[in-house]
Amino acid sequence: MGYYWPTMITDCVKFAQRCKRCQLHAPMIHQPSELFSSISAPYPFMRWSMDIIGPLHRSTRGAQYLLVLTDYFSKWIEAEAYASIKDSAVNTFIWKNIICRHGVPYEIVTDNGPQFISHEFEAFCSEWGIKVSYSTPRYPQGNGQAEAANKTILSNLKKRLSHLKGGWYDELQPVLWAYRTTPRRPTGETPFSLVYGMEAVVPAELNVPGLRRTEAPLNEEEN
Repeated sequence: MGYYWPTMITDCVKFAQRCKRCQLHAPMIHQPSELFSSISAPYPFMRWSMDIIGPLHRSTRGAQYLLVLTDYFSKWIEAEAYASIKDSAVNTFIWKNIICRHGVPYEIVTDNGPQFISHEFEAFCSEWGIKVSYSTPRYPQGNGQAEAANKTILSNLKKRLSHLKGGWYDELQPVLWAYRTTPRRPTGETPFSLVYGMEAVVPAELNVPGLRRTEAPLNEEEN
């Protein structure tokens, strides 16, 4: 048995519009409109944007910075919190969160931060055959994918933590989960579905179970 909710998107929009914290921390556009040079990728995890957010309000665990990488194809985000970020931490993050999870990327697009132009980082990327492209100092908006991801993460953290600034560290993973399971405007799909070919089982399905929750146990018993 399935469920039909034809006005779900409209109802969700109305619910968000009634949320005080959602409206208080919604992103505001301060820059004038201009022509945008889009960078895309033909398949998932080929090209990533990379940026650092911070310094933020010091968390209860001492973290002040976020290292954020966003896949150009699926809009999937990988992020981790740090007290400080050195080039060795960037290399470890890419190995652990990108290469070991998603494979070796073809290219990483980033800015001219000291962690990203160091000899250690360049040697690491050269070893793995990863091309590094930099946005120019005159036009840092060239890494627009990273800027968009940063705004989304910060906006969602503020909505959740307006009452407790230092607690953002523990809310990072729930924010990433919500992002990965929410349709993105550029693709019209969730990052999760573009990566795995199906939608994630979200907490709502525990209360209103669909076929994936009701049929799976039956199939196991038959086997």
